[in-house]
Amino acid sequence: MSEHRRKMPEPQGGGRAAARRAAQQSTGRRAAPSRRATNESPSDPHGEESPSGGRAEARRAAQRGGRRRGGEEAGSAGHGAGGGGRRRGGGGGGHEGPRGRGRGGSRPGKKRVIDYPRYDKDGFRRWLPSWKLVSGVCLGFLGLLMGAAGIAYALVVPPKVNDAAKAQNNVYYWADGTQMVATGGEVNRQVISYGQIPEAMRNAVISAENKTFDDDRGIDPMGIARAVFNMAKGGDTQGGSTITQQYVKNSMLTQEQTLSRKVKELFITLKVGGTANKEDVMAGYLNVSYYGRGASGLQAAARTYYGKDASKLNPSECAFLATLLKGASYFDPAGAPEVDKEKASAKANTKRARERWEWILNEQVKDKRMSQQERDKYTEFPMPLKPKKNAQLGGQTGYLVDLAKNYFINNSNPKVDAEALALGGYEIHTTFEKDKVKALSDAVEKVYKAKIDPEKRPGTDTHVEFGGASIDAKTGAMLATYGGQDATEHYTNNANPTGAQVGSTFKPFVLAAAMQYGKRDPSLGEDQGESERTLVSPKSVYNGDDKLEIKNYNGEVWKDEKDNSWLQTNDGNHDYGDVDLRYAMQESANSPYVQLGMDVGTDKVKDVAIAAGLRDDDYMANATVPSFSIGTSSPSAIRMAGAYATFATSGQQNEPFSVTEVKKKGKAIYRHQKKPKRAFDPVIADNVTDVLKNVVENGTGTPAQLPGRDVAGKTGTTDGNKSAWFVGYTPQISTAISMFRLDDDEKNKDREFLKMFGTGGEKKIHGASFPASIWHDYMAGAMKGKEVVRFPAPKPLGDTLYGGGAVSPTPTPSPTPSETPSSEAPSTPTPDPSTASPTPTNTCNPLDWQCNNNGGGANTGADGGGNNAGADGGTDGGAADGGANSGANQGATDGADGSGGNGNGGNGNGNGGSLWGGGG
Repeated sequence: MSEHRRKMPEPQGGGRAAARRAAQQSTGRRAAPSRRATNESPSDPHGEESPSGGRAEARRAAQRGGRRRGGEEAGSAGHGAGGGGRRRGGGGGGHEGPRGRGRGGSRPGKKRVIDYPRYDKDGFRRWLPSWKLVSGVCLGFLGLLMGAAGIAYALVVPPKVNDAAKAQNNVYYWADGTQMVATGGEVNRQVISYGQIPEAMRNAVISAENKTFDDDRGIDPMGIARAVFNMAKGGDTQGGSTITQQYVKNSMLTQEQTLSRKVKELFITLKVGGTANKEDVMAGYLNVSYYGRGASGLQAAARTYYGKDASKLNPSECAFLATLLKGASYFDPAGAPEVDKEKASAKANTKRARERWEWILNEQVKDKRMSQQERDKYTEFPMPLKPKKNAQLGGQTGYLVDLAKNYFINNSNPKVDAEALALGGYEIHTTFEKDKVKALSDAVEKVYKAKIDPEKRPGTDTHVEFGGASIDAKTGAMLATYGGQDATEHYTNNANPTGAQVGSTFKPFVLAAAMQYGKRDPSLGEDQGESERTLVSPKSVYNGDDKLEIKNYNGEVWKDEKDNSWLQTNDGNHDYGDVDLRYAMQESANSPYVQLGMDVGTDKVKDVAIAAGLRDDDYMANATVPSFSIGTSSPSAIRMAGAYATFATSGQQNEPFSVTEVKKKGKAIYRHQKKPKRAFDPVIADNVTDVLKNVVENGTGTPAQLPGRDVAGKTGTTDGNKSAWFVGYTPQISTAISMFRLDDDEKNKDREFLKMFGTGGEKKIHGASFPASIWHDYMAGAMKGKEVVRFPAPKPLGDTLYGGGAVSPTPTPSPTPSETPSSEAPSTPTPDPSTASPTPTNTCNPLDWQCNNNGGGANTGADGGGNNAGADGGTDGGAADGGANSGANQGATDGADGSGGNGNGGNGNGNGGSLWGGGG
């Protein structure tokens, strides 16, 4: 083997110093030339041999930085003969020593303050931060954050108590812009001092809301942790917000749920908690908080719920008032159905309030704020007083305010809820007209004073109630309502749904459905019968007998769930025989309209009623039974007036409304927008109006007549005489009046309607009695000064059909003339000039449309004051101009009906029949 490949002898010395010098030279300066001919190191006075191991050993030594022995030897070799710059040489020799392949050459000589990349790690571990570095960075960041927070805290100045926490009124205005009422009951707050707050109230609130209140700095980290834990396990016993936080939120900040608001709340709370007196915070919190029923602050709450000053509250009452701070709408035993009908019912709220009341008392014992002996005194729930309205909301005003308030809450956008509205500051402009509200109230009171005498007739005249609503037919604006005798004593608004069935006032929807959808053809089968329908005209004839057997449209007898046939009765068990629908409406016969509803489909009747303006809600009756067509539903007076207004406007439906505009701080935040919609074709509405006009002029609604004006309307009476209605309209105003008897326990859900036989000294109450009388007295004043407007003349619609067993007439053969004519002509009596009727030019069948339309009223214009009415007979005899003036005889009034015949001035009471060919 050649000499240069021979293994070098192992070094015998050199030590650590030599290795260190070799490492320094290999990294810092050029290595000295190696000596090939000798094994002696120039730096070794003793002449030991230089270390060997080759290039790999040198590289490993360089990487280890000279700390391990192999490194020391490699460093020493840099000065030795064997460590030169040859390819096999070690780390220090020759010219190539500094450019060895090891990475140790670029590494710093010692550790830095921030050891990153890490000094003594290889590979990816060099770039993995040490725990010291991570913790140091975190501590540094936390320090910066705390410094910033400290600066922010030092700069925070708690804002003043904002306007939302100050007592304000909501102001309601009449339609003419004058003030109706400034409601002190909406924001009822009286600020009291800390000393006036019972210790029991403070203890109850602390135990329920913030156990660490006396010691914390406004923030309770443990309370927040508990709230999170309780939420995670489904509990709900204590919130995370402290009393200080809630005070800051309620009195100094808005209620918006944003991050910036939360951060602001945190810093302000810390500032207030660190600087404000605990007594001031507690007093401020209890004075600002809302307790429901319009009471803001403890003093108002004490007076509202217990009729006493706050200082006189006992610990049990204090515990109850503390429950209201969690949400009055869900803890007031009186309930809050306007917020949530089911969850906030009186029963649900009472149960919820009782449980929390007990919990608060027990928590005070646990927190040593009340002794067990004291706790044992309070075993009965301190039921608060029933809600009472403010005195200025007495009479009708309270009902009007409630209607306007609820309408605004339900239609505001963006949403304004009851609690926000209760904070006050709103200007609410209503549609109510002061003079009309008074006129309607006076008309009802007139009946009360003249007819209703509970002392004289305690068995029949007690618990008598009236309800009413008047609507502008063209816009839907509520002009007036009657909710009861006094809103501070009778809380249920009778203008809203009361459960009183509407009876025969529902029949116009049946007639409209017959003209809109038509009668089904039973001969075509069930499927095709639905699609093949024949439109029905008011001249169609139906059987009006009492106890008529009602059938499905296909001819099968209708049976109830007990398999009994339905036998429909008429009021007074009167048999009318075969009558047209116009006359059946006039006399309020039930059996024709029940059968008509079955022929058309009660589902279609319901559709028309909803299109007209009624609601498909709990007050809409079961539409699958025959009686649906004669008014088993119980909509409100407001809805009935609005639905009849749809007929007055020729089928244009306008939603009833009570608020035109709402302002806050002078800026409008709500304006009503009219959105009319077409309910049905004008020809249908105008025909219904003409039939209802005949009811007022010739039928059950005659007490509602307004001389010189067109009036249409319908009476309604229910089985058992438990309710009576009159709903009627002129072209401008639609008004509904209801009457019923209902026991006075307004909290009882199972209240029963009482019979009205004998009420007011009347044998039986009908819609034509007290309701029609009230309607007349009110409308006479409401229409005073208004332009006289006529209803549109009806156009023919539909076919003459026969239903309910009515028999179609057959032609009568001409009589055979006598072979021996009489020698004497029959004598003709001389008519009384005051009652003379026109002589028809031909004899008409009562059901012959063409005959009655073109004849039978030739002299109507002359006697009835109807312009050119005689030329066209019954149709134009009154609808166009007849009845505009009172005239010398009754024909002027009756002629407005537009009917022909042998009555005075063309009225429908004679033998000729009505416009549609029916009898009088």
